Amino acid sequence: MKGFKDFVMQGNVIDLAVGVVIGSAFTALIGAFVENLIQPIINVFGGGNVNGLAFKITNDATLVDIGAILSAIIAFLITAAVVYFVFVLPISHARKIDRRRRGLPEEEETAISEDIALLTEIRDALVVQRGGTTPPQA
Repeated sequence: MKGFKDFVMQGNVIDLAVGVVIGSAFTALIGAFVENLIQPIINVFGGGNVNGLAFKITNDATLVDIGAILSAIIAFLITAAVVYFVFVLPISHARKIDRRRRGLPEEEETAISEDIALLTEIRDALVVQRGGTTPPQA
């Protein structure tokens, strides 16, 4: 039970839970915005038709609603833009400032694993054994 408590109390799990709750509320907000403001504006371009940009193929069951598709695309773009500019960009900037404050390099250096280093040495040894020259080191 202690391990479960430690897992739940980790910062990542709490952050994830808060993110899901905020995401759900934000999705409802954007959905209401698009449905009540954007969708009527898009339907105006459908002319005097009651359905806006929707049309029927054969009967009422085959209604193709172009306006709803455009509204969904707009809702996605608004959501993605707000998430990026309100959450991702500031957090990325804060992490960069934190790394500078701690004296860490801007980009984390990718260390070559021991397996890759060993395989590179084997490859170079085989090339030399066959009479070739070793490839330049990256």
